[in-house]
Amino acid sequence: MNQNKLLEITDLQVSFRTYGGDVQAVRGVSFHVNEGETVAIVGESGCGKSVTAKSIMRLIPQPPGSFKGGSILFQGKEITSLDEKDMYSIRGSQMGMIFQDPMTSLNPTMTVGKQIAEMLTEHRKISAEEAKKEAIHLLSLVGIPNPEARWKQYPHEYSGGMRQRVMIALAIACRPALLIADEPVTALDVTIQAQILDLMEDLQQQFGTAILIITHDLGVVAEIAQRVVVMYAGKVVESGSVEDIFYNPQHPYTWGLLQSIPKLDVDRTQELIPIQGTPPDLFSPPKGCAFAKRCRYAMEVCKEHQPESTQVNGNHYAACWLLDERAVKVDRFAELIEEDANRAAEKTA
Repeated sequence: MNQNKLLEITDLQVSFRTYGGDVQAVRGVSFHVNEGETVAIVGESGCGKSVTAKSIMRLIPQPPGSFKGGSILFQGKEITSLDEKDMYSIRGSQMGMIFQDPMTSLNPTMTVGKQIAEMLTEHRKISAEEAKKEAIHLLSLVGIPNPEARWKQYPHEYSGGMRQRVMIALAIACRPALLIADEPVTALDVTIQAQILDLMEDLQQQFGTAILIITHDLGVVAEIAQRVVVMYAGKVVESGSVEDIFYNPQHPYTWGLLQSIPKLDVDRTQELIPIQGTPPDLFSPPKGCAFAKRCRYAMEVCKEHQPESTQVNGNHYAACWLLDERAVKVDRFAELIEEDANRAAEKTA
């Protein structure tokens, strides 16, 4: 895999002005995406995943949103300082985006084919006839049956899965270097989810496109990603390869995420364990670790000081005071096994 950095985000900070004050939605996020790879951003609702994705595309309305600091480098070019005209030339042609709800993202008054053709004539500067042929080809490429007839239809005439395929066709129409997918399979049933993920992987291999996928579904992460960025309360709390995050997680929040999903290799009667408590108020974020109030391992230092990102090994990093050499070492997986055994014993007692 080519390891050249296509996208590099450093200390990104984004806030939203409201009547109640500023909501600090993204609070110093840093990560990168290499050419041709797939990176997943995971975390519960409200952690800043979608705001980060839309910031890359410069789709945050200003006001109420505002960039408070940080850098977004795309192909070596600073995105945050570009004017709208220059950003428009990048959007669609070099960056594509698949939105969460295709029904609200597609224009209901235009045929599907016309929407794709408009993208092609605008960014690739081809004739209307060439755009029509390419639109039909794209619909065929993403698995739309009988594309010659269906390109004349409107979005409401498509099923949910087919509308998502149309969104993918729009996103890849100009062969972008980066494809951002914001919860692309959330509203679809599991069979269609698998088809959409397979399609994205096939297109990535065909065009060499890098993918940044935003999701809360760790099953999707395991299926498609090579690296994972775990976000909580507007910050990155852990990042690493899929193997690092699934088999050697280091942050208590990541432990909680993994503990709350069902596993096929355990007793089906095993209870899922939710993360207790609620995320902090981002009007006034805590001065220490944002996860401290929900963390069973929280120490006094966690409440008063934010932990620095610590290298676990290679490209695996986590921001947790438990990784400090002075902290008590926690064998979390041994504890999980003990907890499961205790619950099983209580049920049979």
